[in-house]
Amino acid sequence: MRILLIEDDTVLGAALRDQVAGDGHSIDWVTRLDAAEDAMATAAHELVLLDLMLPDGRGIPFLKRLRARGSVVPVIILTALDQVSDRIEGLNAGADDYLVKPFDLGELSARIGAVARRYSGNPNPILSHGDLDIDLAARSILRAGRPVTLTAREWALFEAFLARPGQLLSKTQLEDTLYAFDTEVESNTIEVHVSRLRKKLGAGIIVTERGLGYRLGVA
Repeated sequence: MRILLIEDDTVLGAALRDQVAGDGHSIDWVTRLDAAEDAMATAAHELVLLDLMLPDGRGIPFLKRLRARGSVVPVIILTALDQVSDRIEGLNAGADDYLVKPFDLGELSARIGAVARRYSGNPNPILSHGDLDIDLAARSILRAGRPVTLTAREWALFEAFLARPGQLLSKTQLEDTLYAFDTEVESNTIEVHVSRLRKKLGAGIIVTERGLGYRLGVA
């Protein structure tokens, strides 16, 4: 999943970036609202982490403008503003979740996962696909009853397919899901990850549509 982080505190921002990247997602980090506008015009982000007090303005008007344009990208507010009235204002402006600083980084990961599952249409973290039993919250997979271990990038890629069953995903879409703007991506990176997923989860787990992209295989 490609995530946009809007946070001007460099220490906290670095910690958030490392946490999200460590979960296997790609993350673009900006410290100003004008830079956030540019980033969203350049790339298709699947989730936004939004601070409310930025050097060039407040996050609430930014969020309202986003929703007024018809954007349905999920937004989680991250802020030190902890009054009930602040939470009500943020949620009424179109936020999907509201997390008060300081917070545990593990809780942020869990909330990102929960919001992403709701937007994919299946809030249940427990899935079955063929002989696979998948717990998205615990990031665990059993294949025919035996545990399978995936790397963070493999998880992120597999989740992208699970969130869009039957949908064709291009190589570019998958690269955008896994890597941020400033990351060098080898030309065969997606092919390598797909090959590893097939070895671990079954040869038919991901189907190649030659010249077009990949899709989740039929269970």
